[in-house]
Amino acid sequence: MAKTTKTKKKNVHTKYIFVVGGVMSGVGKGVASSSMALILQARGINVTAIKIDQYFNVDAGTMNPTEHGEVFVLQNGLETDQDMGNYERFLNTDIPDTNYMTSGGVYLEVIKRERNLGYKGKNVEAVPDIPNEIIRRIKLAADTANAEVAIIEIGGTVGEYQNVLYLEAIRMMKNEAPDDVITTMVSYLPVPGSIGEMKTKPTQTAVMALNRVGVFADLIIARSPIGIDQKRKEKLSKFCNVHTEDVISAPDVESIYDIPLNLEKDGLSLRICDLLKLKCGTKSDLGAWKGFVRKTKNTKDTVKIAVVGKYFSSGDFVLSDVYISVLEAIKYSSYKLGLKPEITYLGSQEFEDKKKLQNLKKYDGILIPGGFGTTGVEGKLNVIEYARKHRIPYFGICYGMQLAVLEYARNVLKKKGASTEEIDNKAQDLVVAVMDEQKEKIAKGDMGGSMRLGEYPATLKKGSQAYKAYRSADISERHRHRYEVNNQYVAELEEAGLVFSGKSPDGKLMEIAELPRDIHPFFVGVQFHPEFQARPLNPHPLFTSFIKASYESK
Repeated sequence: MAKTTKTKKKNVHTKYIFVVGGVMSGVGKGVASSSMALILQARGINVTAIKIDQYFNVDAGTMNPTEHGEVFVLQNGLETDQDMGNYERFLNTDIPDTNYMTSGGVYLEVIKRERNLGYKGKNVEAVPDIPNEIIRRIKLAADTANAEVAIIEIGGTVGEYQNVLYLEAIRMMKNEAPDDVITTMVSYLPVPGSIGEMKTKPTQTAVMALNRVGVFADLIIARSPIGIDQKRKEKLSKFCNVHTEDVISAPDVESIYDIPLNLEKDGLSLRICDLLKLKCGTKSDLGAWKGFVRKTKNTKDTVKIAVVGKYFSSGDFVLSDVYISVLEAIKYSSYKLGLKPEITYLGSQEFEDKKKLQNLKKYDGILIPGGFGTTGVEGKLNVIEYARKHRIPYFGICYGMQLAVLEYARNVLKKKGASTEEIDNKAQDLVVAVMDEQKEKIAKGDMGGSMRLGEYPATLKKGSQAYKAYRSADISERHRHRYEVNNQYVAELEEAGLVFSGKSPDGKLMEIAELPRDIHPFFVGVQFHPEFQARPLNPHPLFTSFIKASYESK
């Protein structure tokens, strides 16, 4: 995978932009932060982005995906919020673990330091010791990146009690260096249908809540169904104590990738430079990004992809954020090939009824992403069997790879009792088993941040579909799992036609399983998560091969 490298600067004086939410969560603070980072980067500024989650989980690995969204894995293995994925995708670079923190991690560090006499006998209190630890981490992240600007997104909204100590950290940093810190509020301006007018009062209330803790908004990014007009800008300026030009319009758009261009159109990068007394490049180099955005709009031919997972449903709503990196990776590769992706989310439970498998005929390709547990597994196995027998291109990621191997063992090797140890540890044939290094951790209940996590190398078999996609025999991909294909069954599976085309360098771990091209147009499963390295300007080669095969097999 191609990666952006930056020339690090020495003795950089860092400026800080805090991004907070007003009115409600889920209105795009992460994308706004990513977009600000991109437009500043386009002016030649070295930017880094930091995410703060107020949860007491030490990392995102133990958070419920239907409540919190996707768990994104960084290069070194830290399990983080999905916004870290947005930062990497927009900035086209890997971001270190110093850039993610949770309340759990902050408090744990303070308690550890107290236990080790790090405070030298002083009383340890919520204020100032927790904000001081937050500030230490922010500055560490900025120093690690040699960043001229660090953008810090604080999860949730300003009115939440959980965020008080983070807002106190902003106040303390602003007091210490007034010219180096600004605060941006991303707030929603509703247009109630029964009224037909854009309302500014909720944002005014959110700004007042921020003011009450001693923090004042320098910029307001006004999210709304439509663009904010001059009258509302003036109203927010008057009641929120900001200049009119510091109210930035951010209406709903067709694609999140339009947002940086819209913000730049409103002059945001130059306004940030003015507020922070920062030297900006005279020209904004967004040419490559604009080229990518044009591809998202000018594609006509379509490719229909079904993503079959267990986490899509939440009551009456569909939660695509659970698999956001997978969905975006599909888009990047489709656009690269000049195709418009039509992605359908399908719950795996419905395919436990084999009669419904006929509905899969309408799709050009099928993808099963990662997951855990027993829910919907039989439905996934039915889907995989259908895709294999009907020669529909299939891409299995992590659990989707393990289940592809399991399906092959059951239906080709005729091992009807075959299973994965995750589902049935007493099965007759444990084709997928817990990794040796994980057994002791599971026995001890050491389940947080202890999976096989982060980037690991693999060696590919020349001539395989995987090798042709990567055009290299040596790759490195990010992992998140406890189970692997059981080596006791590898020879038997290979004799039956399944090819393990990617293995760990020592040959002990099966990283990629596939069927030869003369048997199936594309049937590939990978133990890792390639979606974590897919970028708008650098689509992932495996996703591109999958989309290409899907289109050609229409």
